[in-house]
Amino acid sequence: MQFLITVAVNTIALWVAVYLLPGLDFNGEWWQWLILGLIFGIVNAIVKPIAKLLTLPLTIITLGLFLFILNAVMLLLTSWLSGIVLSAFTISSFVDAILGAIIIAVVGMVLNFVLSRTGVS
Repeated sequence: MQFLITVAVNTIALWVAVYLLPGLDFNGEWWQWLILGLIFGIVNAIVKPIAKLLTLPLTIITLGLFLFILNAVMLLLTSWLSGIVLSAFTISSFVDAILGAIIIAVVGMVLNFVLSRTGVS
C-alpha cells in the first residue's frame, strides 16, 4: 500500500511541476502519468541513495545546497528514462530541472504531511 501512495504522491508532484513550469512538458495520456511517477519513484529509490553517498563530501562542503543539483539530475534522469518508455516527458534546460525539483520536493513534502495527518501513510 505504501508503494502505491508513493507513486501517487510522485505523480501529483510531477503534474504540479509540469503545470507550473513551461520548461517541463508532458504530452501523454492519464495512465502515462502513473508510469512517469513510477519511473521517478524507482530512480529516487535506487539511484538517488547511491548518488547521495558518492557526492557526500560535496554536499557537506556546500552545506546541503548540492542536494538541489542532485534532485535536478534525478529529474533529468527520469526524463531520459521515460523518453525510452513513453516519449512524453521533456525538460528544456537544467534550470528548469532545478526549479522542477524544488517544486516536486515542496509538493511531495506537503502531500506527505497531509497524508500522515490523516493517517493514510
